[in-house]
Amino acid sequence: MSRGNGALVLFSGGQDSATCLAWALDHFETVETVGFDYGQRHRVELECRADFRARVTEIHPRWFDRLGPDHLLDLSVLGQVSETALTRNAEIALREDGLPNTFVPGRNLLFFTLAAALASRRVLHHLVGGMCETDYSGYPDCRDDTLKSLQVTLNLGMGSRSVLHTPLMWLDKVQTWALAQDLGGLALVELIRTGTHSCYRGEHDRLHNWGYGCGDCPACELRSKGWESYVLAAH
Repeated sequence: MSRGNGALVLFSGGQDSATCLAWALDHFETVETVGFDYGQRHRVELECRADFRARVTEIHPRWFDRLGPDHLLDLSVLGQVSETALTRNAEIALREDGLPNTFVPGRNLLFFTLAAALASRRVLHHLVGGMCETDYSGYPDCRDDTLKSLQVTLNLGMGSRSVLHTPLMWLDKVQTWALAQDLGGLALVELIRTGTHSCYRGEHDRLHNWGYGCGDCPACELRSKGWESYVLAAH
């Protein structure tokens, strides 16, 4: 493949985006990553990114040659315009409209818009994100229809022909763990288990059998239940 057919992965440092990074490395000859610092409460996820990137290239020799630069963008404006449990030290709860207060309005829309601008400069025509409709909290910017519409808007507004890939869109957490095993065997599963962070509260001092986290926030519950079912299915 030419460089123009390379990919830019939205890589937060969590389980889903880490799995997507492995997926991209398996599908594209050139892969770069981008992360966003928006003042998230679980900012520890950003600290996992460099080590994971270095270690994931050990899974397959060809991945080492494919992985290109990382980019970290300051998106602190999100914290200025939102009042959420991910950008404030607030108790996680449901809002009056039924959405969890962990929903950061416009987050994924901004992520992909900035990623598309960066990808244009880097001549990368594929954007990869870990959004899904199967294991999610009803976030409207994670829906397949939203992202398909966004792809059209970005291409029209930027005069490009970029493709937005969401390889986890119809997978639950059990299937996401299984996909990681298909891509990189148990070595990748273990790296994702111990080398990523998904906990909304940012607690990273205790390693559970499914990974680090508080154990009772929505992100930890999804990850732990998925892990338990994945282990049962494997045996």
